[in-house]
Amino acid sequence: MTAVDRGLRLERDRFRAFAFTWADLVIEASDGVVVFAGGATGPLLGCESAADLVGVALTDLVVPQDRRQIEEVAQLLLRHGRVGEVTVRLRGHGQVRPKALITGHCLQSDKGTTVFLAFRTKLRIPGGANEVARDEASGLYAADGFHALAAARLQALRKSGQQADLTLVSVGGLDRLGDRLGSDAMGDVMATLGTLLRARSVDGETAAQVESGKFGVLSSGADLALLEKEIGELISTVDTEGTVQVSAANVGIGDANGIAEEDLAKGLLYTLQKFGSAEGSFNLQSLAENMTSLVDKTVQQIQSFKGLVTGGLFEVALQPVISLRSGDIHHFEALCRFKSLGRDVSPYKVINFAEETGLIHEFDLSMARKVMHWLSRQPRNNDMYRVAVNVSGFSISQPHYVDGIFELLRVNPWAEGRLMFEITESSRMSDLDSANAFIQRLRLAGYEVCLDDFGAGAASFQYLSTLEVDVVKLDGSAVKSAQKVAKGRAFLSALTELCRRLSVDTVAEMVDTPESLQFVKDCGCDFVQGWLFGKPSVEVKDFVPYPNSDLLKRRAR
Repeated sequence: MTAVDRGLRLERDRFRAFAFTWADLVIEASDGVVVFAGGATGPLLGCESAADLVGVALTDLVVPQDRRQIEEVAQLLLRHGRVGEVTVRLRGHGQVRPKALITGHCLQSDKGTTVFLAFRTKLRIPGGANEVARDEASGLYAADGFHALAAARLQALRKSGQQADLTLVSVGGLDRLGDRLGSDAMGDVMATLGTLLRARSVDGETAAQVESGKFGVLSSGADLALLEKEIGELISTVDTEGTVQVSAANVGIGDANGIAEEDLAKGLLYTLQKFGSAEGSFNLQSLAENMTSLVDKTVQQIQSFKGLVTGGLFEVALQPVISLRSGDIHHFEALCRFKSLGRDVSPYKVINFAEETGLIHEFDLSMARKVMHWLSRQPRNNDMYRVAVNVSGFSISQPHYVDGIFELLRVNPWAEGRLMFEITESSRMSDLDSANAFIQRLRLAGYEVCLDDFGAGAASFQYLSTLEVDVVKLDGSAVKSAQKVAKGRAFLSALTELCRRLSVDTVAEMVDTPESLQFVKDCGCDFVQGWLFGKPSVEVKDFVPYPNSDLLKRRAR
């Protein structure tokens, strides 16, 4: 035996040893045929001894439905030298078809290519603090967190001199196909599709399911026509009616080397969200072309927005919230105005952009600090100077915001009773128990909390039943809609009565006319806010007295 042969055998033995520490079954193959097997071959593959597997094709180790997937795994190994965790069903023993995770390594030598596959039957879907979870059906990365992972890998590839971009794949009609096939058959399709997309990614891993039927792949010069053909052929084996439409397009990322990884991740997040939210029959090529410029534009906007936040380059505008009982200003809502961006820039669009790119918690904290500074300069013997700041549902899940806001309250104890918080529904809260814990911590510290935008989304009543708050602000569009339909008065009255029984006050937004004032008053609202009593202003003196105060002062006497 030559030194080269001994070295090759030693390396093979090492791979086998490493695999056995992780796996229940280890396979060594050459040219798609098993040359060595070890482990639980009986219960997993139904053979009396491991030697019986020598000469068996790799595709015969799995159920017929997964043979295409094993072929994709083999291609993945040849292209990238390794493969991460892919789920397949082994042929098993009797009626049992055990699922297993595969990892693999490809060893190149002068005598050919050897493939090592390790199978583990205890399935695990990564989802730890530093991992991105995988979709169980396809094995692809889940949408949450993929943008950050893709940004990190994109920059690493660029630094090593490799070109990579984002390939978008749309498989229209996939949901309808699933309804026809049933869960088991559709599971086979998704597992094979997932392996195919991973195999076409630049590193054999970085592919994700963005939404149902929509996928993102970090690729290097992807042959889009070939990719569409491969997916189409895969789907055609089960889609006898030919209703599924496949399309793919590339999104150019530009020069990622000059962009901070965090900013690039947020740019990708924004782009993938736009892709995921595209509805109906859309032109993917046109969408991708727009997104190519969108990524660069988004990154520029992110950097610009961060500059606004860190530099405090925005103003606080106030709008009064009036008590219907006394006719006095109960407090002001703090609203932002981005003067440096020009009059034509809508604050709503800027804030919405911050939410979509995950920057809103930084702005919310900066806004709270600016309002706290404004309050510190006002007389403390006047109850008029109470201000509510908005908090995105996203922000309260961010440790940076939570730690920052409670530190701000700790060093400014005088703000108790003068600062309020409005939790907005614009960014949906997923963990309501944690959200409620944050709210109760504020309330225990002496700060009132309002649930904003109530009635604007389907989750409003779920929020009200779980989150203990002091005030509910009825969304302005809901208030206006209630005035247009016959049942509107009854509906709004029922809402205010429900809140009253929960000991929660109500604020009606968008009260802009005397008629709408009378309407919400008749419906039992406790407070009102709207242009009837003044548009937002950076000058608090504009509300002394507030516009049309006689409408309520006269009634209050």
